[in-house]
Amino acid sequence: MTDVYIEAGSKRVFASAVDWPGWSRSGKTEEAALEALAASAARYAVIAKQAGIPFNAKTAATFKLVERLPGTVSTDFGVPEAIRKGDHAPVTGKDAKRNADLLAAAWAVFDGAVARAPASLRKGPRGGGRDRDQIAEHVVGAEDMYARKIGLRIKDPQERRTAILDANRTGSAAIPEKGWPIRYAVRRIAWHVIDHAWEIEDRRNPD
Repeated sequence: MTDVYIEAGSKRVFASAVDWPGWSRSGKTEEAALEALAASAARYAVIAKQAGIPFNAKTAATFKLVERLPGTVSTDFGVPEAIRKGDHAPVTGKDAKRNADLLAAAWAVFDGAVARAPASLRKGPRGGGRDRDQIAEHVVGAEDMYARKIGLRIKDPQERRTAILDANRTGSAAIPEKGWPIRYAVRRIAWHVIDHAWEIEDRRNPD
């Protein structure tokens, strides 16, 4: 069974797994969001396998609702922005390494999706019609902003990813004022990477 929390805006609701960074799906209602989360369990299993962490998609898709949080304008726009009280707790030891390993796995799956995709993706409602390279550039650009939220200012994308992982594994992030607690940061970064990896997979032209 997986602990999940609900982030409810006026137009969109997110259901997110507390302990599985990046496993977060949305819908117009709480029920729809939970259904979308359950439907994506097999896809998230690929992330967990890449990280070397056991994940049974069938049992993981049985949920225990542990918290409801109010959404924001960003929630309605399509971004899970709610920060839980528990996110402010320090992350140490095995939990810190596990979170970092899952984030690294999300990046590996995203990079693989980019490498396999053609330059032009099938047009449709998802992603605003962006093609492969535009999505990749968007993800890299967003990570620059995300890194600043945990006190990191690094230009090189690969060096920045390494620093983000180190900050998660060691708990050494110097969170700036109005920054993000590290638990939320890793969930948000992983969600963004996974969401676009799945977008690329869904919008690939037939071979």
